[in-house]
Formats: sequence, structure tokens, C-alpha cells
Amino acid sequence: MFSEVLKKISWSETTKNIYSKTAKDVENAISKSHTQLSVNDFMALISPAAEPYIEQMAQLSRRYTQMRFGKTISLYIPLYLTNSCTNACIYCGFQHTNQIKRIILNETEILNELEAIKALGSFQNLLLVTAENVRDAGIDYIEKALQLAKPYFNNLSIEVMPLKAEEYHRLTKAGLYGVVCFQETYNKETYKNYHPKGMKSNFEWRVNGFDRMGQAGVHKIGLASLIGLEDWRTDLTMLAHHLRYLQKNYWQTRYSVNFPRIRPSENGHFQPNVVMSDKEYVQLLTAFRLFDHDVDISVSTRENQFLRDNVIPLGTTSMSAGSKTDPGGYITYPNAPEQFAVCDDRNPLEVEKAIRKAGYEAVWRDWDESFGIK
Repeated sequence: MFSEVLKKISWSETTKNIYSKTAKDVENAISKSHTQLSVNDFMALISPAAEPYIEQMAQLSRRYTQMRFGKTISLYIPLYLTNSCTNACIYCGFQHTNQIKRIILNETEILNELEAIKALGSFQNLLLVTAENVRDAGIDYIEKALQLAKPYFNNLSIEVMPLKAEEYHRLTKAGLYGVVCFQETYNKETYKNYHPKGMKSNFEWRVNGFDRMGQAGVHKIGLASLIGLEDWRTDLTMLAHHLRYLQKNYWQTRYSVNFPRIRPSENGHFQPNVVMSDKEYVQLLTAFRLFDHDVDISVSTRENQFLRDNVIPLGTTSMSAGSKTDPGGYITYPNAPEQFAVCDDRNPLEVEKAIRKAGYEAVWRDWDESFGIK
């Protein structure tokens, strides 16, 4: 399990190593970027020493991405099913102490939302999202939601509470293709500060959830750290370690990464401990493409329109569009509380137009036929 590997990686030593990188280390990593880089090379590319090399990194990132993915951007859309939660994450609008109206979509409401999403664009990639309420929106509820969505979408993913391996396997039988999970932070020493109560407070259960996904044969696994909690350079280095571990142990699985920055929420009193600039975001994105040519890099509507349009050719391979982060937000409950405020509020066709303007093709339908998912 990855938690055992992580015990052997010092957070403080990793941070020290990153900030001690030199221009020579960066140049060495760039020169080797046509091959698979090490995590140590990745640390050089995200270090402050790499700032003067961002343009060079961006050019290489563009080249490697086009070689692997062509000039395409895959579009997906999330459907929030419930904001009912038993956790107390201090940065989240859905945390259980927050006085908001709790919603769990019933079957009719889910179908209405699916119809509303189909009317927005030609989406075939749907991400089903829940807060963490095992009792009222657990495995049976998620399975039913997948079954309801399957006739509408070719590619179904979930972002829910970590599950048991047998539960992930059960969901693959219901049409599940991918699982996205935010580890939030890999810093075990501070993790409990952000997640004081609820199942999510169990660091090992969450970080080892990715192993259980691999064991269950989930076709695609998405990793992310929430930027704003801890030093982003150290957190993303831990994520890089995690990706390499998963690729070695579950080599038949596809992987994606996401770099979500904290956005305002209904629980708006929380202020990020670390603020990442747009320039640093580009540095991270291009560094990750140099680190791994095959990983899917997703940029969500958390980011602003200007940034999203400008990173289209720099290594991005998938984007959300037209997102609502409140349960039933497309038609059923249009004024429900959001988990976080969307920054790019363009409709899907406007996002598609921006992708075409950048010289890329928007791909609405994207799945691996070798898995027999149609």
C-alpha cells in the first residue's frame, strides 16, 4: 500500500531538496525530458530555480502533448448528486457543520439532470460527484446513479468517498470507467487539521484508496492535491511519487492528474495557507507533462477563463465545461449552495469555440474501446 511507501519519504527533506535545486539541475532535467524523468527531475522542474525556463518547458510540453494526444481537448461535465456530508473539512462548503439545505437527488431528479446536461452539449464524459454520506448516499445509491446515467453517456466516472476494492469492482459492472479522488494533502502531520472529523479524517484509508481502485481493475484513476493547504511544490512531489508507484503496480490502468486551487465556498471563512500564481500554475502543468508524457492533465472550471484558454496548447488534455457544483444545479435546484464557486462560467459551446480558436479540436466522446465500453 502507498501509505507504507510514503512513510519512507520525508516531507521536510523533500521540501529542502526542492528549494536547493539549481539552474544546472533544471537544465539537466529538461535535456532528459524526451525520456521518462525521475521524481528528482520533477522536483527541479517545479523548483524556484526553474522559473526562467518556463517558456522552454512550455514549448516542450506542447510538443510532447501533441505527439501523444494530438491537438485535442476532451470535454467532460460534473453532476453533483448530493451535498449531504458527515465530514468536517474546514475548507469545504459541504462540511456537515455548515448550515445549508441538504439535498440528495432522487431517481426522477437524477434523470431530469441528465436530460438537462444532454441539452447543453454533446457530452459523453460524465463525472458523478457526491459528498460523503455512506448511510444515505452510499454504494447502493452510487450504483443506481451509474445505472441511470449509462444510457445517456459512454464514459462514466465518479468522485465520491473512498470505497472498498470489492465495491469499486461492483461499480465497474454498473458501467463505471474512472474514479477521481482528491488526496487534498499528502502531509500526514497536518492532514487532521483540515479534516478533524468524519471518515475523511482517516489519512491511510484515503491515500490507500487508490490501491483499492487498482486492485478492483478501475480503468482510469485520477489523482489531485488541493492547492492552498500546504506547500504546493512538496505536495505535488508526493503526488508524483504516488503516480509512479501506481503505474508500477497497476500498469494496465490509465491515469489523470488535476491541480485544483482552493476557490471561495459557502464555508468562505477559510483562507488558503498558500497561494499559487497563474505563472506557477503553468510551471507545474508543463513540468508534469515533461515528467509524464502519457498522463491526462485536466483543468477544471475552478480556473479562470483567461488561464484556461491559454493553457490549452501547453499540456492540457481535458477540461470541464458548463459545470455546476451544487446538487441538481442544472435544472432541479438552480439556487442550491455550491461546494465552491465556479470561475469559468461559460457554457459548453463557448468553451468549445475557445478550443477551436486555439487550433484544437474539442472531443465530446472519449473512451477506450479496448475495454469494451460503448
